[in-house]
Amino acid sequence: MENKYFNEAMIGNKNMLATYTSKGEIQRIYFPSKDNRQYIDFFHTGVKINYSDLIYLHEDINNIYKQYYDTDTNILNTEITNTYFNLKIVQTDYTMIKENVLVKKYIFLNDGKIDLDTKFYIHSQLLSDLNNHVGCKIIDSGMIQYAHDFSFSTFAKGYSLLKHQINGSKDTIKRGEIYDKDYIGMSNDTSICYDLGVIKPQEKKTLEICILIGENKNISELEDEIERIKKIDLNKEYINTKTYWRKYVKVHNGLNLKQPENSYEEKIYEIYKRSILLFPLLTNPETGGIIASAEVDENFTQCGRYAYCWTRDAVFMTKALDILKMDKETEKFYKKFCKKTQSKNGMWEQRFFTDGKLAPCWGYQVDETASVVYGVYEHYQYTKSEKFLKDNLQMCEKAINFLKRYVKDWLEIDGKDKHDKDKVQEEIKANIHKQAQKCHVSYDLWEMNEGIHLYSLASIYAAFESILKIYKVLGSKASDFENNRLKEEKIVKNERELEKLQTEIKKYIDETMYSEEKKSYIRNAQDQKMDISIIGAVTPFKVFKAKEKKMINTIERINLSLRTYTGGYQRFEQDHYRNGNPWPIANLWMTLYYLETGEKKKAKETFDFVVKTAGKHNFLGEQIENTTLKPNWVLGLGWSHAMFIIVLEKLYG
Repeated sequence: MENKYFNEAMIGNKNMLATYTSKGEIQRIYFPSKDNRQYIDFFHTGVKINYSDLIYLHEDINNIYKQYYDTDTNILNTEITNTYFNLKIVQTDYTMIKENVLVKKYIFLNDGKIDLDTKFYIHSQLLSDLNNHVGCKIIDSGMIQYAHDFSFSTFAKGYSLLKHQINGSKDTIKRGEIYDKDYIGMSNDTSICYDLGVIKPQEKKTLEICILIGENKNISELEDEIERIKKIDLNKEYINTKTYWRKYVKVHNGLNLKQPENSYEEKIYEIYKRSILLFPLLTNPETGGIIASAEVDENFTQCGRYAYCWTRDAVFMTKALDILKMDKETEKFYKKFCKKTQSKNGMWEQRFFTDGKLAPCWGYQVDETASVVYGVYEHYQYTKSEKFLKDNLQMCEKAINFLKRYVKDWLEIDGKDKHDKDKVQEEIKANIHKQAQKCHVSYDLWEMNEGIHLYSLASIYAAFESILKIYKVLGSKASDFENNRLKEEKIVKNERELEKLQTEIKKYIDETMYSEEKKSYIRNAQDQKMDISIIGAVTPFKVFKAKEKKMINTIERINLSLRTYTGGYQRFEQDHYRNGNPWPIANLWMTLYYLETGEKKKAKETFDFVVKTAGKHNFLGEQIENTTLKPNWVLGLGWSHAMFIIVLEKLYG
């Protein structure tokens, strides 16, 4: 598969996600989940006018492009004007809400003075391998590309095929010369053609293409399904889709943002609404799992890929979902996804597919586990549902037991109250305790450095605080049975141990992760670098107060070492990933800190960088190119949008 590093736009429904370039080319189509199966290597469209070669819609020297969404929707429009023939094309892409069908509507306008004999071509190549080889069957209105366990049908409403080619079309498609006597073949790429006829000056013609994805059923069932879809009123479906998304935005306007009064407020408002529209495109509606972003690098050439669910990222996103009145989605994440993915020892691995299966990992991150416990209590803060806490208590207790072991192993403390120690057991433990028995060393949240990290310890501190608060809320309900004295005594004992461990964590951070030379906290004791995640000890984890002297010194050091000349902040010193650009997340973290201290002017400065560097469709990127102030890598990153919503709650909530 060719590398497609930049998703400019995306559309979808509950089960489907499709991404696009700025010129309207489909790059990816995921179904039935947003992370696992992607079908297309390429899906190219073009027109042959009079006696021309094929004019690709996504790339031609004479094409001019304009792209935009229908207001407050996930309906994407790409205007393509071919200046040589004065042919204007409006391509509208959307997915039906109740059907797993992607619709591509084309309106052709001859804005010139000569007749245009126009033929429309589709050249589709699907991803194929030895275990799931793709073939194709031609039908009257299009084609069915299929493998053992899926079918990918492309067909037109109201048009029959003029011609097609299953084998070898790559060699002739550029000239628009395709022909094949065979109606069925074993090639994974096929070209088809529709005759639009002559478009006279100022005349309009419309072509509607449907892409239907599903199981590879009995062939007659597939053909019946296609015929059923062809009978659907697509104009009505377009209106229904537009209505659905606009209602979705209104229902989930959790902050009740007022109508903007100037261009600056308008930009904030548009990013806010695009965030509302993005989250359902990243979420598995069955399990509640949330991918970090639509995929950008299937071949692992620049990264470890993005279309997986990290529990840490998802916890930030679920907080944003709660703010946006998507609390049912949040609850599903904890009650279904987290329970399904928790290991027997209480931990969560690095990342998962959204169906709950373990995804490729390269190490362990302890903050993934701590974040879940923290997130459970955060969700309670919005819903005040004691039942939710009770339903997730056992899961949280298993995680806390793992985190206690981690802290004791790596900080070499026992965390127990002196009165509770059993000397014989302690002696046995001391004799058998070996380095090999320790928990695995943890990566930091950026997944690049192994060791003991300030952010990770802060997340554990917050997890301990969260379970203490959960016990306080539930009281006797925290027991398996009402008035279960033994269970209550165990909880009290556990509370004392957790409080002791919290004290030890703070002590360890102060003694080991504060540099007297730099007069600031450092991310770990090994490389002693400045890192934006240090702010996590203030927000969201509240280990320290924002105005403590050591934190003020740390912020000054961060401004000296991480702030770039554009006002954007890097993640950490000597960050070389994708050339070490500023990250919107880093700026938003600084904004949250300044809001904690009441420094509104500084908060606005750090926030404004994020606002002015959003993508053309108001998606927030993972990184911003300093020289262009435009997103240059992952676009529509869920974590960035979540932090944006969290900041807005502080500003307007």
